[in-house]
Amino acid sequence: MIFEIIKSDGIAHKSYFIGSKGNALVIDPRRDVDVYLNLADSNNLKITHIFETHRNEDYVIGSLELADITGADIYHGSKMDFLYGSPVYDGDIFKVGSIELEILETPGHTHESISISLIDREASEEPYMVFTGDTLFAGDVGRTDFFGEDKTPEMAELLYSSIYEKILPLGDNVIVCPAHGAGSVCGVELREQDITTVGYEKKTNNMLKISKKEFIKRKTEEKLYSPPYFKVMEINNLNGPNILERLPYCQPLKPDEIIKLTKKGAQIIDIRKPTSFGGGHIPQSINIWREGFSAFVGYYLNYEDPIIIIDDNGEYIEDIVRQLVRLGYDNVYGYLAGGFPAWYMDAQKVDKLDLWSVQRLKEAIDNEEDIFQLDVRKINDYEKVRIKNSHHVWVGHIKHHLDEIPKDKKVVVYCDSGFKSTLACSILKKQGYTNLKSVLGSMGAWLKAGFPVVK
Repeated sequence: MIFEIIKSDGIAHKSYFIGSKGNALVIDPRRDVDVYLNLADSNNLKITHIFETHRNEDYVIGSLELADITGADIYHGSKMDFLYGSPVYDGDIFKVGSIELEILETPGHTHESISISLIDREASEEPYMVFTGDTLFAGDVGRTDFFGEDKTPEMAELLYSSIYEKILPLGDNVIVCPAHGAGSVCGVELREQDITTVGYEKKTNNMLKISKKEFIKRKTEEKLYSPPYFKVMEINNLNGPNILERLPYCQPLKPDEIIKLTKKGAQIIDIRKPTSFGGGHIPQSINIWREGFSAFVGYYLNYEDPIIIIDDNGEYIEDIVRQLVRLGYDNVYGYLAGGFPAWYMDAQKVDKLDLWSVQRLKEAIDNEEDIFQLDVRKINDYEKVRIKNSHHVWVGHIKHHLDEIPKDKKVVVYCDSGFKSTLACSILKKQGYTNLKSVLGSMGAWLKAGFPVVK
């Protein structure tokens, strides 16, 4: 049996490629499907089956894209009326070479969620793996809030039953292959661990150590964020997204071309790190650092206006295009040829952002300077530990809480390490704020320095 994990950074998504005796299957493929085609070619395999564990909310599913090329059949849970593919039901069996797959209906995260158990008949008659989608993760379980507050207890109860009646009985030695890892917004305490086992989760996963009543209570009280692009993904993945056939062409642009496009509403995204952005950037650009791009871009970009990418030298343009396509942004237009140096060498206007150290923030607090401290971390982190007299707005909600952030004060923004604070400042600058400071190192450096906090 051939087994490969394909990880998509940023959204912490994992899809799976499994092959046996000339044929192969893919579980939860991403939209840029060349990785699966390359795996099939290099192993002399034909992709015949594509499975979706649920209607994904955080990325565009690549099933139609892959099926269009390979002719493979698409399968997903029966409790939702997809406009493509075929429904599967609890107990359905599929055979691919020596591999036998059994469908397990595991509602809770969504109604149509399925898990897929795998037996390799060449090795054993016992289950070897289970692909759990967003039902069970390493260290956590799936979120249950997508159908509204009133439905959360019901979905939590379904999730509990799915885990205890379908997944755990497979056996402690069964390998668990979830659809996401650490960093995903689909859970709270996901571990940095590619795969796990049923037995290991029973011993280490805190959600599997509590009663059903407590499980439902915790899921009902859970505080999670849903980026606005999730709604677009849900529609795409129900109806089937457009088939691309290739990545969109991202053309090199000169500074004067970017200026013209900006006047027409183009979205300028600077993917450099905070120190580079603070030192100089194109006015009205948004700073989303490359490693965090997929996790945050869905809060700020629309799907109509052209997207223009700014970096230092063009090295990561294709990577960013792939990330955009995975989130359904087909409106990628171009990038600044020559990177940001081409901008200032063309004598174009350069904007800056003041960057503070934690020592400078401590000095401002001690001297009772008139500052507005803005903490843009997740609410769970803010409630655990924070700087005294700080105000909280999650970075993804900045645009919707401008009435809470004064324009007539010095606004000092901090987060975990200084990346999200700089992103927040770039959003506020676009909204007309002029007296902004982003704290490098932010809470991580503040704690390292031993400065006082409120718990």
